[in-house]
Amino acid sequence: MNCARCLLRLQSLGIVVPSVRAAVRYQLATAPSRITPHDTCSQALRPFHGSTVHCQRQAVPADQEEKDKSLVTYDDLFERVSRETKTKAAFSRVLDVFCNRDIRRRGHVEFIYAALKKMPEFGVERDLTVYNKLLDVFPKEVFVPRNFIQRMYNHYPRQQECGVQLLEQMENYGIMPNMETKVLIVQIFGEKSHPMRKFQRIMYWFPKFKNLNPFPVPQQLPEDPVDLARLSLGRIANDLDAKVTVYQTPCTDTTESGEEVTYPLLVGIQSPGQMEQLAGHNPERPVFVEGPFPLWLRKTCVYYYTLRADPLPPGQKVEDRYDPERSFYYPLQLDLDLDRDLGDDDSFDVEDVDEGPVFAMCMTSQGDQATLNHWISSLQETNPILGCVPTLFRLEAGPMELQGVSDPGHGYGPEGEEETETDLVVEEEEHRVSQSGKQ
Repeated sequence: MNCARCLLRLQSLGIVVPSVRAAVRYQLATAPSRITPHDTCSQALRPFHGSTVHCQRQAVPADQEEKDKSLVTYDDLFERVSRETKTKAAFSRVLDVFCNRDIRRRGHVEFIYAALKKMPEFGVERDLTVYNKLLDVFPKEVFVPRNFIQRMYNHYPRQQECGVQLLEQMENYGIMPNMETKVLIVQIFGEKSHPMRKFQRIMYWFPKFKNLNPFPVPQQLPEDPVDLARLSLGRIANDLDAKVTVYQTPCTDTTESGEEVTYPLLVGIQSPGQMEQLAGHNPERPVFVEGPFPLWLRKTCVYYYTLRADPLPPGQKVEDRYDPERSFYYPLQLDLDLDRDLGDDDSFDVEDVDEGPVFAMCMTSQGDQATLNHWISSLQETNPILGCVPTLFRLEAGPMELQGVSDPGHGYGPEGEEETETDLVVEEEEHRVSQSGKQ
């Protein structure tokens, strides 16, 4: 024991003593029964040299690199199976390949995350059967807690987070789980788990908000530009009696000189109340064509234009008297003499902003002034006062196309016009330079 301590002290000082080392080896060989566990640990101590840079480089990123490699591998698996077409059958085939490859489902968490990311590309992000099949990838009865301690300390947290992420994606797309989803969650995580609580919250709130909107937007928007414009204008209009008129459909015509002319789409809407209000408009005050204004229908953005006028000055406003017999059950005006105290405050904190009347709206696939002028000319057939009222155009610089109707390569709108003008300027400069070179 003393020899070992001396040996360690001398080694720490950098002194090499072969005789002491030989004595220690002889003592260990001749008297093995005297060696205690403490002596063995003392003799086993040897200096270990390591680089701090090497430790910092391989301490944490090893798992991250392995995870990234697994994600890339599963992404390649989806791309390999779906080289021709990305359909529901191809996505299901990828799930079957993964489930049949390994009975223990190694790497199922990374695979499920990669599958959730690829679902919109395959068009199965709203398919409940695909979500249940993806939930079936988890191993069964492995992550179920056996006692209250495991439930309290979040048994298998990584797998439970993955299950909650799958249910959250279903919630984001408005997919309500069914009984098969519940059975799978019970088999995988048990009754007392975070995915089960998420499932219960979805089943509680989704039926309450499912039919809350009285005017829901359809899941599949119409592909026909005329039908899409009808749907959009019908949602903007405040009157159910408003009439949608198709002034012009997108078509291509050939002139006498052989030149092809493309006519844009032009659809408008106007209600009888707006026609009556426009007929009583003062001809000395101008009307304005403004736009484009965006309107979002799910993931599709369309643009519309309005025909409106500025609000009247406060001195020229005339309040219309309501007919008390117009609506017997719901009167529009009540004149009640109630006893009020001097401390009562009759004013309201709501900001009342008068934006002026809106007489008509339209949608077009080419929002230039010529197309909108054709819309105003068509409105004169039912609104003759427009022939006497000056019309001003307030068109903003921005997208003026009905998305999904016209090809973005046509160059409609102010962007295409600016490109054309710059091309003409460049050609004129090149011609001027060439003429000066010739001289």
